[in-house]
Amino acid sequence: MGYIAILFTIAWYSGRRAGNAAFFTGNRQTPWYMAATAMIGAAISGVTFISVPGSVATDAFSYMQMVAGFTLGQFIVAFVLIPTLYRLKVVSLYEYLDTRFGMASHRSGAAFFFLSKILGAALRVYVVCTVMQVLVFSHYGLPFWLNASLSMLLVWLYTRQGGVKSLIWTDTLKTLCLVGSLVLTLFFIARSLNFNVADLSREVTASPLSRILFFDDPSSDRYFWKMFLAGIVMLVAMTGLDQDMMQRNMSCRTPRDAQKNIVMTALSQIVVIYLFLVLGVLLHIYMERTGMALPEKGDQIFPMVAVDGGLPTIVGVLFVIGLISSTYSAAGSALTALTTSFTVDILDGTKRYDDIRLTVVRHRVHILMAVGMLLLIMAFELLADDSVINLVYKMASYTYGPILGMFLFGMFTPWKVRDRFVPWVAVAAPLLSIAIQWTAREYWNYQIGFELLIYNAAFTFAGMLLLVRNHEK
Repeated sequence: MGYIAILFTIAWYSGRRAGNAAFFTGNRQTPWYMAATAMIGAAISGVTFISVPGSVATDAFSYMQMVAGFTLGQFIVAFVLIPTLYRLKVVSLYEYLDTRFGMASHRSGAAFFFLSKILGAALRVYVVCTVMQVLVFSHYGLPFWLNASLSMLLVWLYTRQGGVKSLIWTDTLKTLCLVGSLVLTLFFIARSLNFNVADLSREVTASPLSRILFFDDPSSDRYFWKMFLAGIVMLVAMTGLDQDMMQRNMSCRTPRDAQKNIVMTALSQIVVIYLFLVLGVLLHIYMERTGMALPEKGDQIFPMVAVDGGLPTIVGVLFVIGLISSTYSAAGSALTALTTSFTVDILDGTKRYDDIRLTVVRHRVHILMAVGMLLLIMAFELLADDSVINLVYKMASYTYGPILGMFLFGMFTPWKVRDRFVPWVAVAAPLLSIAIQWTAREYWNYQIGFELLIYNAAFTFAGMLLLVRNHEK
Protein backbone atom coordinates (compact mmCIF):
# COMPACT_ATOMS: atom_id res chain seq x y z
CA MET A 1 0.00 0.00 0.00
CA GLY A 2 2.90 2.34 0.73
CA TYR A 3 4.29 1.92 -2.80
CA ILE A 4 0.87 2.53 -4.37
CA ALA A 5 0.38 5.66 -2.26
CA ILE A 6 3.75 7.04 -3.38
CA LEU A 7 2.96 6.10 -7.00
CA PHE A 8 -0.33 8.00 -6.98
CA THR A 9 1.21 11.00 -5.25
CA ILE A 10 3.91 11.24 -7.93
CA ALA A 11 1.37 10.68 -10.73
CA TRP A 12 -0.95 13.38 -9.37
CA TYR A 13 1.83 15.90 -8.81
CA SER A 14 3.48 15.37 -12.21
CA GLY A 15 0.19 15.16 -14.13
CA ARG A 16 -1.66 18.12 -12.70
CA ARG A 17 -2.71 20.65 -15.34
CA ALA A 18 -1.39 18.29 -18.03
CA GLY A 19 -2.98 18.75 -21.44
CA ASN A 20 -2.91 16.70 -24.61
CA ALA A 21 0.67 17.65 -25.47
CA ALA A 22 1.82 16.53 -22.00
CA PHE A 23 -0.12 13.26 -22.30
CA PHE A 24 1.25 12.39 -25.76
CA THR A 25 4.81 13.78 -25.66
CA GLY A 26 5.47 15.16 -22.16
CA ASN A 27 5.63 18.62 -23.79
CA ARG A 28 9.12 17.53 -24.97
CA GLN A 29 10.57 18.99 -21.77
CA THR A 30 11.99 15.87 -20.05
CA PRO A 31 15.66 16.15 -18.96
CA TRP A 32 17.68 13.40 -20.65
CA TYR A 33 18.92 11.90 -17.37
CA MET A 34 15.33 11.55 -16.13
CA ALA A 35 14.34 9.82 -19.35
CA ALA A 36 17.36 7.50 -19.08
CA THR A 37 16.49 6.53 -15.51
CA ALA A 38 12.88 5.92 -16.51
CA MET A 39 13.88 3.83 -19.54
CA ILE A 40 16.00 1.43 -17.47
CA GLY A 41 12.92 0.32 -15.61
CA ALA A 42 10.61 0.64 -18.62
CA ALA A 43 12.54 -2.08 -20.45
CA ILE A 44 11.89 -4.57 -17.63
CA SER A 45 8.37 -5.92 -17.14
CA GLY A 46 7.03 -8.16 -14.40
CA VAL A 47 7.52 -11.12 -16.73
CA THR A 48 11.22 -10.22 -17.09
CA PHE A 49 11.50 -9.80 -13.33
CA ILE A 50 10.27 -13.36 -12.84
CA SER A 51 11.47 -15.13 -15.98
CA VAL A 52 15.07 -13.99 -16.51
CA PRO A 53 16.38 -15.47 -13.23
CA GLY A 54 14.37 -18.62 -13.92
CA SER A 55 15.78 -19.01 -17.43
CA VAL A 56 19.37 -19.78 -16.43
CA ALA A 57 18.62 -23.48 -15.80
CA THR A 58 17.88 -24.07 -19.48
CA ASP A 59 19.62 -21.16 -21.25
CA ALA A 60 22.49 -20.27 -18.89
CA PHE A 61 23.64 -16.69 -19.58
CA SER A 62 22.97 -16.96 -23.33
CA TYR A 63 20.56 -14.04 -23.02
CA MET A 64 23.61 -11.76 -22.74
CA GLN A 65 24.34 -12.55 -26.41
CA MET A 66 21.03 -10.92 -27.25
CA VAL A 67 21.77 -8.06 -24.86
CA ALA A 68 24.93 -7.36 -26.88
CA GLY A 69 22.67 -7.06 -29.93
CA PHE A 70 20.29 -4.85 -27.94
CA THR A 71 23.16 -2.46 -27.24
CA LEU A 72 24.05 -2.06 -30.90
CA GLY A 73 20.35 -1.71 -31.70
CA GLN A 74 20.07 1.15 -29.20
CA PHE A 75 22.79 3.03 -31.07
CA ILE A 76 20.89 2.55 -34.34
CA VAL A 77 17.74 3.95 -32.73
CA ALA A 78 19.67 6.88 -31.27
CA PHE A 79 21.56 7.95 -34.39
CA VAL A 80 19.28 6.83 -37.23
CA LEU A 81 15.67 6.97 -36.03
CA ILE A 82 15.75 9.82 -33.50
CA PRO A 83 16.94 12.57 -35.92
CA THR A 84 14.23 11.61 -38.42
CA LEU A 85 11.41 11.51 -35.87
CA TYR A 86 12.38 14.83 -34.28
CA ARG A 87 12.71 16.48 -37.69
CA LEU A 88 9.17 15.40 -38.61
CA LYS A 89 7.82 16.42 -35.16
CA VAL A 90 5.52 13.37 -35.04
CA VAL A 91 3.29 12.57 -32.07
CA SER A 92 2.87 8.93 -33.10
CA LEU A 93 5.72 7.07 -34.79
CA TYR A 94 3.38 5.74 -37.44
CA GLU A 95 2.64 9.24 -38.74
CA TYR A 96 5.97 8.81 -40.54
CA LEU A 97 4.40 6.06 -42.68
CA ASP A 98 1.58 8.44 -43.65
CA THR A 99 4.06 11.12 -44.69
CA ARG A 100 6.21 8.64 -46.59
CA PHE A 101 3.63 6.36 -48.24
CA GLY A 102 0.02 7.23 -47.37
CA MET A 103 -2.84 6.56 -44.99
CA ALA A 104 -3.13 2.81 -45.72
CA SER A 105 0.51 2.28 -44.71
CA HIS A 106 0.04 4.52 -41.68
CA ARG A 107 -2.93 2.55 -40.41
CA SER A 108 -1.32 -0.80 -41.23
CA GLY A 109 1.67 0.02 -39.03
CA ALA A 110 -0.56 1.33 -36.24
CA ALA A 111 -2.83 -1.73 -36.43
CA PHE A 112 0.06 -4.18 -36.10
CA PHE A 113 1.46 -2.20 -33.17
CA PHE A 114 -1.96 -2.04 -31.56
CA LEU A 115 -2.52 -5.80 -31.84
CA SER A 116 0.91 -6.68 -30.52
CA LYS A 117 0.92 -4.18 -27.66
CA ILE A 118 -2.55 -4.90 -26.26
CA LEU A 119 -1.95 -8.68 -26.33
CA GLY A 120 1.54 -8.40 -24.89
CA ALA A 121 0.58 -5.91 -22.20
CA ALA A 122 -2.47 -7.91 -21.13
CA LEU A 123 -0.37 -11.07 -20.98
CA ARG A 124 2.27 -9.41 -18.80
CA VAL A 125 -0.35 -8.13 -16.37
CA TYR A 126 -2.04 -11.55 -16.39
CA VAL A 127 1.19 -13.38 -15.50
CA VAL A 128 1.84 -11.05 -12.58
CA CYS A 129 -1.80 -11.18 -11.46
CA THR A 130 -1.50 -14.98 -11.20
CA VAL A 131 1.51 -14.56 -8.90
CA MET A 132 -0.31 -11.95 -6.80
CA GLN A 133 -3.34 -14.25 -6.66
CA VAL A 134 -1.22 -16.99 -5.05
CA LEU A 135 0.70 -14.64 -2.75
CA VAL A 136 -2.12 -12.35 -1.60
CA PHE A 137 -5.65 -12.67 -2.96
CA SER A 138 -6.17 -16.42 -2.46
CA HIS A 139 -5.24 -16.11 1.21
CA TYR A 140 -8.28 -13.88 1.70
CA GLY A 141 -10.60 -15.91 -0.54
CA LEU A 142 -10.76 -13.14 -3.15
CA PRO A 143 -11.44 -14.11 -6.80
CA PHE A 144 -9.11 -13.54 -9.74
CA TRP A 145 -11.52 -11.15 -11.49
CA LEU A 146 -11.29 -8.78 -8.51
CA ASN A 147 -7.49 -9.02 -8.59
CA ALA A 148 -7.36 -8.17 -12.31
CA SER A 149 -10.02 -5.44 -12.08
CA LEU A 150 -8.26 -3.74 -9.17
CA SER A 151 -4.93 -3.85 -10.99
CA MET A 152 -6.34 -2.28 -14.16
CA LEU A 153 -8.34 0.30 -12.19
CA LEU A 154 -5.17 1.47 -10.45
CA VAL A 155 -3.26 1.60 -13.74
CA TRP A 156 -6.05 3.58 -15.39
CA LEU A 157 -6.27 6.04 -12.51
CA TYR A 158 -2.60 6.91 -12.31
CA THR A 159 -2.17 7.35 -16.09
CA ARG A 160 -5.51 9.07 -16.75
CA GLN A 161 -4.36 12.66 -16.65
CA GLY A 162 -0.61 12.93 -17.08
CA GLY A 163 0.18 10.26 -19.68
CA VAL A 164 3.83 10.39 -20.72
CA LYS A 165 4.55 13.31 -18.39
CA SER A 166 3.50 11.19 -15.40
CA LEU A 167 5.11 8.02 -16.76
CA ILE A 168 8.58 9.56 -16.77
CA TRP A 169 8.31 10.21 -13.03
CA THR A 170 6.56 6.96 -12.12
CA ASP A 171 9.02 4.97 -14.23
CA THR A 172 11.85 6.64 -12.35
CA LEU A 173 10.26 5.41 -9.11
CA LYS A 174 9.91 1.95 -10.69
CA THR A 175 13.60 1.89 -11.67
CA LEU A 176 14.70 2.81 -8.16
CA CYS A 177 12.42 0.15 -6.62
CA LEU A 178 13.33 -2.48 -9.20
CA VAL A 179 17.11 -2.03 -9.03
CA GLY A 180 16.94 -1.60 -5.25
CA SER A 181 14.93 -4.82 -4.89
CA LEU A 182 17.35 -6.69 -7.15
CA VAL A 183 20.52 -5.53 -5.37
CA LEU A 184 19.11 -6.09 -1.88
CA THR A 185 17.78 -9.52 -2.80
CA LEU A 186 21.23 -10.47 -4.09
CA PHE A 187 22.72 -9.21 -0.85
CA PHE A 188 20.38 -11.18 1.44
CA ILE A 189 20.69 -14.42 -0.53
CA ALA A 190 24.49 -14.10 -0.64
CA ARG A 191 24.51 -13.46 3.11
CA SER A 192 22.32 -16.52 3.73
CA LEU A 193 24.87 -18.57 1.76
CA ASN A 194 27.75 -16.95 3.73
CA PHE A 195 29.20 -15.52 0.51
CA ASN A 196 31.36 -12.43 0.47
CA VAL A 197 31.96 -10.58 -2.80
CA ALA A 198 34.89 -12.83 -3.75
CA ASP A 199 32.90 -16.00 -2.94
CA LEU A 200 29.95 -14.73 -4.96
CA SER A 201 32.12 -13.99 -7.99
CA ARG A 202 33.91 -17.35 -7.76
CA GLU A 203 30.72 -19.41 -7.38
CA VAL A 204 28.90 -17.69 -10.22
CA THR A 205 31.91 -17.93 -12.55
CA ALA A 206 32.43 -21.63 -11.74
CA SER A 207 28.79 -22.54 -12.31
CA PRO A 208 27.96 -24.15 -15.69
CA LEU A 209 24.83 -21.97 -15.60
CA SER A 210 26.93 -18.85 -16.20
CA ARG A 211 28.10 -19.76 -19.70
CA ILE A 212 27.54 -16.79 -22.02
CA LEU A 213 28.85 -17.64 -25.49
CA PHE A 214 27.43 -20.45 -27.67
CA PHE A 215 29.24 -20.93 -30.98
CA ASP A 216 29.07 -24.73 -31.25
CA ASP A 217 25.65 -25.45 -32.83
CA PRO A 218 24.34 -23.14 -35.60
CA SER A 219 20.97 -24.90 -35.56
CA SER A 220 20.42 -24.12 -31.87
CA ASP A 221 18.24 -21.25 -30.68
CA ARG A 222 21.17 -20.20 -28.47
CA TYR A 223 23.76 -19.90 -31.26
CA PHE A 224 25.64 -16.62 -30.82
CA TRP A 225 25.14 -15.03 -34.22
CA LYS A 226 21.43 -15.87 -34.29
CA MET A 227 20.85 -14.26 -30.89
CA PHE A 228 23.15 -11.30 -31.53
CA LEU A 229 21.62 -10.36 -34.88
CA ALA A 230 18.13 -11.01 -33.56
CA GLY A 231 18.90 -8.74 -30.60
CA ILE A 232 19.78 -5.88 -32.95
CA VAL A 233 16.65 -6.31 -35.04
CA MET A 234 14.34 -6.90 -32.07
CA LEU A 235 15.57 -3.80 -30.27
CA VAL A 236 15.10 -1.61 -33.33
CA ALA A 237 11.64 -3.08 -33.95
CA MET A 238 10.35 -3.46 -30.41
CA THR A 239 11.84 -0.26 -28.98
CA GLY A 240 12.69 2.02 -31.89
CA LEU A 241 9.40 1.32 -33.69
CA ASP A 242 7.28 0.87 -30.57
CA GLN A 243 5.09 3.82 -29.63
CA ASP A 244 5.17 2.73 -26.00
CA MET A 245 8.96 2.90 -25.63
CA MET A 246 9.64 5.81 -27.96
CA GLN A 247 7.14 8.15 -26.30
CA ARG A 248 9.62 8.45 -23.45
CA ASN A 249 12.61 8.98 -25.72
CA MET A 250 10.78 11.64 -27.75
CA SER A 251 9.77 13.52 -24.60
CA CYS A 252 13.30 14.95 -24.35
CA ARG A 253 13.90 18.58 -25.29
CA THR A 254 16.24 17.97 -28.24
CA PRO A 255 17.43 15.06 -30.43
CA ARG A 256 20.82 15.36 -28.71
CA ASP A 257 19.23 14.87 -25.30
CA ALA A 258 17.26 11.89 -26.59
CA GLN A 259 20.46 10.33 -27.92
CA LYS A 260 22.26 10.78 -24.58
CA ASN A 261 19.27 9.18 -22.85
CA ILE A 262 19.31 6.15 -25.17
CA VAL A 263 23.09 5.56 -24.90
CA MET A 264 22.94 5.75 -21.10
CA THR A 265 19.97 3.35 -21.09
CA ALA A 266 21.86 0.87 -23.27
CA LEU A 267 24.88 0.78 -20.98
CA SER A 268 22.79 0.53 -17.82
CA GLN A 269 20.66 -2.26 -19.26
CA ILE A 270 23.74 -4.48 -19.65
CA VAL A 271 24.47 -4.24 -15.92
CA VAL A 272 20.87 -4.72 -14.77
CA ILE A 273 20.18 -7.80 -16.91
CA TYR A 274 23.51 -9.35 -15.92
CA LEU A 275 22.55 -8.93 -12.25
CA PHE A 276 19.22 -10.67 -12.92
CA LEU A 277 21.10 -13.62 -14.41
CA VAL A 278 23.51 -13.68 -11.45
CA LEU A 279 20.44 -13.80 -9.21
CA GLY A 280 19.25 -16.84 -11.17
CA VAL A 281 22.51 -18.70 -10.42
CA LEU A 282 22.33 -17.75 -6.73
CA LEU A 283 18.72 -18.98 -6.52
CA HIS A 284 19.75 -22.40 -7.90
CA ILE A 285 22.74 -22.61 -5.55
CA TYR A 286 20.50 -21.69 -2.62
CA MET A 287 17.88 -24.30 -3.52
CA GLU A 288 20.54 -26.98 -3.92
CA ARG A 289 22.18 -26.23 -0.56
CA THR A 290 18.91 -25.99 1.35
CA GLY A 291 17.42 -29.10 -0.24
CA MET A 292 14.51 -27.30 -1.87
CA ALA A 293 12.94 -29.15 -4.79
CA LEU A 294 13.06 -27.35 -8.11
CA PRO A 295 9.60 -26.29 -9.33
CA GLU A 296 8.19 -27.55 -12.62
CA LYS A 297 8.63 -24.18 -14.29
CA GLY A 298 11.63 -21.87 -14.09
CA ASP A 299 9.35 -18.85 -13.63
CA GLN A 300 8.38 -20.22 -10.20
CA ILE A 301 11.93 -20.31 -8.77
CA PHE A 302 12.24 -16.65 -7.76
CA PRO A 303 8.77 -16.41 -6.13
CA MET A 304 9.28 -19.73 -4.33
CA VAL A 305 12.64 -18.83 -2.81
CA ALA A 306 11.69 -15.22 -2.04
CA VAL A 307 8.44 -16.08 -0.24
CA ASP A 308 8.83 -19.66 1.05
CA GLY A 309 12.58 -20.27 0.99
CA GLY A 310 13.36 -19.51 4.61
CA LEU A 311 15.04 -16.21 3.81
CA PRO A 312 14.45 -13.05 5.87
CA THR A 313 10.95 -11.62 5.41
CA ILE A 314 12.43 -8.55 3.76
CA VAL A 315 13.33 -10.65 0.69
CA GLY A 316 9.68 -11.54 0.12
CA VAL A 317 8.71 -7.90 0.63
CA LEU A 318 11.35 -6.77 -1.87
CA PHE A 319 10.13 -9.34 -4.38
CA VAL A 320 6.54 -8.11 -4.13
CA ILE A 321 7.63 -4.45 -4.39
CA GLY A 322 9.73 -5.18 -7.47
CA LEU A 323 6.92 -7.20 -9.03
CA ILE A 324 4.24 -4.57 -8.38
CA SER A 325 6.43 -1.68 -9.52
CA SER A 326 7.40 -3.40 -12.77
CA THR A 327 3.84 -4.49 -13.51
CA TYR A 328 2.08 -1.19 -12.92
CA SER A 329 4.70 0.74 -14.83
CA ALA A 330 4.64 -1.61 -17.85
CA ALA A 331 0.84 -1.69 -17.92
CA GLY A 332 0.61 2.08 -17.49
CA SER A 333 3.02 2.81 -20.32
CA ALA A 334 1.25 0.32 -22.61
CA LEU A 335 -2.12 1.89 -21.80
CA THR A 336 -0.76 5.36 -22.57
CA ALA A 337 0.79 4.19 -25.86
CA LEU A 338 -2.40 2.39 -26.93
CA THR A 339 -4.44 5.50 -26.16
CA THR A 340 -2.02 7.67 -28.14
CA SER A 341 -1.87 5.34 -31.14
CA PHE A 342 -5.63 4.79 -31.33
CA THR A 343 -6.40 8.51 -30.92
CA VAL A 344 -3.73 9.78 -33.33
CA ASP A 345 -3.41 6.94 -35.86
CA ILE A 346 -6.81 5.27 -36.04
CA LEU A 347 -9.10 8.23 -35.26
CA ASP A 348 -6.76 10.85 -36.73
CA GLY A 349 -7.69 12.90 -33.66
CA THR A 350 -4.95 15.55 -33.74
CA LYS A 351 -6.13 16.66 -37.18
CA ARG A 352 -9.91 16.21 -36.78
CA TYR A 353 -10.55 17.78 -33.36
CA ASP A 354 -9.73 20.97 -31.52
CA ASP A 355 -7.89 20.67 -28.20
CA ILE A 356 -11.02 20.57 -26.02
CA ARG A 357 -12.72 17.89 -28.10
CA LEU A 358 -9.45 15.94 -28.37
CA THR A 359 -9.24 15.79 -24.58
CA VAL A 360 -12.74 14.29 -24.36
CA VAL A 361 -11.93 11.73 -27.07
CA ARG A 362 -8.62 10.84 -25.40
CA HIS A 363 -10.30 10.20 -22.05
CA ARG A 364 -12.89 7.94 -23.68
CA VAL A 365 -10.26 6.00 -25.60
CA HIS A 366 -8.22 5.64 -22.42
CA ILE A 367 -11.17 3.99 -20.66
CA LEU A 368 -11.84 1.78 -23.68
CA MET A 369 -8.22 0.57 -23.76
CA ALA A 370 -8.27 -0.23 -20.02
CA VAL A 371 -11.48 -2.25 -20.39
CA GLY A 372 -10.07 -4.04 -23.42
CA MET A 373 -6.93 -5.05 -21.51
CA LEU A 374 -9.04 -6.26 -18.58
CA LEU A 375 -11.18 -8.44 -20.86
CA LEU A 376 -8.05 -9.97 -22.39
CA ILE A 377 -6.62 -10.70 -18.93
CA MET A 378 -9.85 -12.49 -18.00
CA ALA A 379 -9.70 -14.42 -21.29
CA PHE A 380 -6.17 -15.59 -20.48
CA GLU A 381 -7.39 -16.76 -17.09
CA LEU A 382 -10.18 -18.81 -18.68
CA LEU A 383 -8.12 -20.25 -21.53
CA ALA A 384 -4.60 -20.13 -20.16
CA ASP A 385 -2.24 -22.95 -20.83
CA ASP A 386 1.27 -22.96 -22.20
CA SER A 387 0.07 -23.15 -25.81
CA VAL A 388 -2.08 -20.02 -25.49
CA ILE A 389 0.66 -18.01 -23.75
CA ASN A 390 3.35 -19.13 -26.20
CA LEU A 391 1.04 -18.26 -29.09
CA VAL A 392 0.69 -14.69 -27.85
CA TYR A 393 4.45 -14.25 -27.49
CA LYS A 394 5.00 -15.66 -30.98
CA MET A 395 2.33 -13.35 -32.35
CA ALA A 396 4.23 -10.39 -30.92
CA SER A 397 7.33 -11.42 -32.86
CA TYR A 398 5.27 -11.65 -36.06
CA THR A 399 3.50 -8.32 -35.69
CA TYR A 400 6.64 -6.18 -35.42
CA GLY A 401 8.08 -7.60 -38.68
CA PRO A 402 5.79 -5.66 -41.05
CA ILE A 403 6.39 -2.44 -39.09
CA LEU A 404 10.15 -2.91 -39.31
CA GLY A 405 10.00 -3.74 -43.02
CA MET A 406 7.92 -0.65 -43.81
CA PHE A 407 10.23 1.68 -41.89
CA LEU A 408 13.35 0.16 -43.47
CA PHE A 409 11.87 0.61 -46.95
CA GLY A 410 10.87 4.17 -46.16
CA MET A 411 14.22 5.22 -44.72
CA PHE A 412 16.61 3.42 -47.09
CA THR A 413 14.91 3.72 -50.48
CA PRO A 414 13.68 6.80 -52.35
CA TRP A 415 10.63 5.15 -53.90
CA LYS A 416 6.90 5.60 -53.46
CA VAL A 417 4.60 2.56 -53.50
CA ARG A 418 0.98 1.82 -54.35
CA ASP A 419 -0.23 2.58 -50.85
CA ARG A 420 -3.61 0.83 -51.04
CA PHE A 421 -1.90 -2.58 -51.42
CA VAL A 422 0.47 -2.21 -48.44
CA PRO A 423 -2.00 -3.83 -45.95
CA TRP A 424 -1.95 -6.99 -48.09
CA VAL A 425 1.84 -7.11 -47.94
CA ALA A 426 1.76 -6.53 -44.18
CA VAL A 427 -0.56 -9.51 -43.71
CA ALA A 428 1.28 -11.77 -46.18
CA ALA A 429 4.71 -11.31 -44.56
CA PRO A 430 3.85 -13.02 -41.22
CA LEU A 431 2.07 -15.82 -43.10
CA LEU A 432 5.18 -16.45 -45.21
CA SER A 433 7.29 -16.34 -42.03
CA ILE A 434 5.13 -19.05 -40.49
CA ALA A 435 5.53 -21.13 -43.64
CA ILE A 436 9.32 -20.83 -43.75
CA GLN A 437 9.60 -21.58 -40.02
CA TRP A 438 7.59 -24.79 -40.46
CA THR A 439 9.53 -25.80 -43.58
CA ALA A 440 12.92 -25.29 -41.93
CA ARG A 441 11.87 -27.36 -38.93
CA GLU A 442 10.23 -30.21 -40.84
CA TYR A 443 12.62 -30.63 -43.77
CA TRP A 444 15.98 -29.33 -42.55
CA ASN A 445 15.67 -29.85 -38.78
CA TYR A 446 16.60 -26.20 -38.35
CA GLN A 447 15.01 -24.18 -35.56
CA ILE A 448 14.24 -20.60 -36.48
CA GLY A 449 14.18 -18.72 -33.19
CA PHE A 450 14.36 -15.03 -32.45
CA GLU A 451 15.70 -14.29 -35.92
CA LEU A 452 12.20 -14.93 -37.31
CA LEU A 453 11.66 -11.18 -37.07
CA ILE A 454 14.39 -10.68 -39.69
CA TYR A 455 12.62 -12.97 -42.17
CA ASN A 456 9.33 -11.22 -41.46
CA ALA A 457 10.78 -7.77 -42.13
CA ALA A 458 12.56 -9.04 -45.26
CA PHE A 459 9.30 -10.39 -46.70
CA THR A 460 7.64 -7.03 -46.05
CA PHE A 461 10.52 -5.16 -47.71
CA ALA A 462 10.40 -7.46 -50.73
CA GLY A 463 6.63 -7.08 -50.99
CA MET A 464 6.93 -3.31 -51.01
CA LEU A 465 9.49 -3.53 -53.79
CA LEU A 466 6.79 -5.20 -55.85
CA LEU A 467 4.51 -2.24 -55.14
CA VAL A 468 6.93 0.42 -56.39
CA ARG A 469 5.31 2.57 -59.03
CA ASN A 470 6.69 1.64 -62.44
CA HIS A 471 7.70 5.17 -63.41
CA GLU A 472 9.94 5.41 -60.31
CA LYS A 473 12.05 2.33 -61.08
